[in-house]
Amino acid sequence: MTAATDPTAPRPTAPHPAAGTDRIHLDPFVSDLDGESAALRAAGPLAAVTLPGGVDVWAVTHHAEAKKLLTDPRLVKDINVWGAWQRGEIAPDWPLIGLANPPRSMLTVDGADHRRLRTLVAQALTPRRVEHMRERITELTDSLLDRVAAEPGDTVDLKALFAYPLPMYVIADLMGLPEERLPRLKVLFEKFFSTQTPPEEVVATLTELAAIMAETVAHKRENPGNDLTSALVQASEGGDRLTDEEIVSTLQLMVAAGHETTISLIVNAVVNLSTHPEQRELVLSGKAEWPAVIEETLRWSTPTSHVLIRFATEDVPVGDKVLPAGDALIVSYAAIGRDEQAHGPTAGEFDITRETAGRHISFGHGPHVCPGAALSRLEAGVALPALYARFPGLDLAVPAGELRNKPVVTQNDLYELPVRLGT
Repeated sequence: MTAATDPTAPRPTAPHPAAGTDRIHLDPFVSDLDGESAALRAAGPLAAVTLPGGVDVWAVTHHAEAKKLLTDPRLVKDINVWGAWQRGEIAPDWPLIGLANPPRSMLTVDGADHRRLRTLVAQALTPRRVEHMRERITELTDSLLDRVAAEPGDTVDLKALFAYPLPMYVIADLMGLPEERLPRLKVLFEKFFSTQTPPEEVVATLTELAAIMAETVAHKRENPGNDLTSALVQASEGGDRLTDEEIVSTLQLMVAAGHETTISLIVNAVVNLSTHPEQRELVLSGKAEWPAVIEETLRWSTPTSHVLIRFATEDVPVGDKVLPAGDALIVSYAAIGRDEQAHGPTAGEFDITRETAGRHISFGHGPHVCPGAALSRLEAGVALPALYARFPGLDLAVPAGELRNKPVVTQNDLYELPVRLGT
């Protein structure tokens, strides 16, 4: 077992800007996400940061400026605009290359191309299709909670037994992925997101993920079913259809985002309620609603820490700084969620009665807003009430300070979630 996979291995603390410079080095081990996010906010709405691997970019860290930049046509997804990429400064085996330069999909194109792809995807991922998943999500939730209850002892890893398998089974059902593929996909997506994936494994991981998705698309062309992959194959607009490459990359994007975001949403909600028992009492007593827990969790401990990457086609003023033409921008949602200018002086507190909780942009904003947001909310909206109805005394089994983030700068993701069921 390597330090990259061993949660007990010692981790360096997050670096802070060196004297005389305002550049913030994002900690590849995510040792102190809250502290790092506070430093990013303090640096102003546009912060100079260094990503793991020594790649220099900018980060937007305030709510209002992020909304503007996420709808600014001068910021594009085309990696060929990036000066560092043009100059050959970004290695093809950089651990985050799959997030900075993913295959062609609605995530990676702009303008008319983006509208075309999003229109075709929207035909497949309809509100009716999402709502149709409610019964299946409920069945899976009840079945997984039965397994949790059957575990010997009162302490379990709730992530491994519940928060991880539920979104993965749901996304597999939605996409028509064979269940036997899930263990391998778990390994591959962990490598895909991790900052610690060895360089020699980066390209192989991307290649294998694409091959699995391509195999699924080919199977659904020959054997269509009532799943999203089949719907993507069949979607058309004025005779236009998605190419196999576009379907494969869209499938990969939606599987990755569709399970990772919901895992973190469920895990973070449990942590937040455990560390704020007065808030837990409000929702368990019926004085607050579960949607309020979900929205405040999305704001206060957003599942997505940083989103990579957009590129400036010209100089773009941001606050009292300028994002230079040819430079890259990341969106630091973990910092943005606690922006006092957007959520008031108590933005740093977890409060499910907060009036501004639903104003967060944790699923994005503008044309690239996450298409799976409704599904993620639905899953959490079924899973969390059922979890606490079964185990109302549920609480953390270790101090919150002992919970460890995985080495993933894009996701607010824990290694494990040890809890006492209180049964």
